[in-house]
Amino acid sequence: VQLQASGGGLVQAGGFLRLSCTASGSISNIWRMGWSRQAPGKQRELVATITTGNDTNYADYLKGRFTISRDNAKTTLYLQMNSLKPEDTGVYYCNAVSFRPPADFVNFWGQGTQVTVSS
Repeated sequence: VQLQASGGGLVQAGGFLRLSCTASGSISNIWRMGWSRQAPGKQRELVATITTGNDTNYADYLKGRFTISRDNAKTTLYLQMNSLKPEDTGVYYCNAVSFRPPADFVNFWGQGTQVTVSS
């Protein structure tokens, strides 16, 4: 599975951005996709995930500001980010987890897209 993220950029606090991540390759085995981010000097942290059944999960700190979704073909993942704060600054990574029974899980990562929120 190959992942290509895009949509990052520079935005003022209170603004919004929409990130996209296009998956290609063996996408039929993808079970879950998501976004993580890494701020300078900090560890990578989970932002949100969505399964093939459209079950979503968000980091508690987001408090409803971000929304994860995917298109019907399940090849493109989105992250709508509203009310952005300077602490949202970081590199955002797209992630996909493939699954093959009985228990073969494989993680794939995209190259990341930079989000910078100015105060």
